[in-house]
Amino acid sequence: MKLPRLVDSNSAGNRFTTRRNLAVFGLPLLTVLAWGGSFPVAKAILPSVNAPYLSAERYAFASLTFAIILWLVEGRRALRFDGHFRQAFVLGSVGFAGFGLLAFLGLAHTRPQNAALFVATMPLLTILVLWVRRGAKPSRATLAFMLVALIGVGLVVTRGSLALVRSGEVGVGDLEVLLGVLCWVIYTVGVSSFPGWSPLRYTTLTALSGAVTIAAITATATALGLITAPSVHQTLALAPQTAYMIIPATVVAVLAWNMGIKRLGAQNTVLFINLVPLTTLAIAIAQGYKVVGIELVGVAVTILAVTGNNVWQRRAAAPTTTYAETSVAKAA
Repeated sequence: MKLPRLVDSNSAGNRFTTRRNLAVFGLPLLTVLAWGGSFPVAKAILPSVNAPYLSAERYAFASLTFAIILWLVEGRRALRFDGHFRQAFVLGSVGFAGFGLLAFLGLAHTRPQNAALFVATMPLLTILVLWVRRGAKPSRATLAFMLVALIGVGLVVTRGSLALVRSGEVGVGDLEVLLGVLCWVIYTVGVSSFPGWSPLRYTTLTALSGAVTIAAITATATALGLITAPSVHQTLALAPQTAYMIIPATVVAVLAWNMGIKRLGAQNTVLFINLVPLTTLAIAIAQGYKVVGIELVGVAVTILAVTGNNVWQRRAAAPTTTYAETSVAKAA
């Protein structure tokens, strides 16, 4: 006689919990993979479509998608600014227009892995912004981690050779990307000014504002003859790459990031940002890029510095640093 197999309820429950945890960790992982892939994709687009037009296309479609999602989730009333139009417009312009334009302008003159590494420094840049804005002076340990991270970035950007700086191969493009990332950090810190808004509402209304600013800048630059619109042939030829920048790298990435924050917490989620430069570097190597040892050292140094600062903040458990970890996690 064949006896029925007994099911260990605890074992079944553990398997369910494991699957659920893997699904939750998959949310921020999906985000960083999409963001890591966005830099090589954008780099491939930029020779044919200039930065303003690429940004205009990306955020016009993405912001409209966010608006539809917000309407469905929170209702039509959530699309109102409720007296916060000016502030939301300024922050949206700084965040989406500032980051989108500067990052793409800089990316045209630097390597994708350089740009991705600057993104990984967002948690540390957030602390600097809070220092300036609120007077929340970071600890000596945090300042030391920032210096180490800067050294790591420098090793990657220069590939260990100052000759690249003197020749002009390193400089303006990397600075533009860094300023773009700083704009995004200022934007994320600004979320504290909208305590009654959900992350989706803040993202949507500021994205719409930023899209308007980008469109105005693009139209003005075109009218002045500073840039030219891409041809229909160029637009259609690059439609798959542009779609990637809009859907996976913006809409899906932001929603998955915010969901990850809600379920994992900001401290845990923000650590995934370290995988962005690794993803970009892996794609570059797959495309034939010859990486040198000093670059790998620089990436490792930067990631260890960002992670080390996160661990230090956990141990210090200082209430004044809580928002620094939370703000960087509101994303796009």
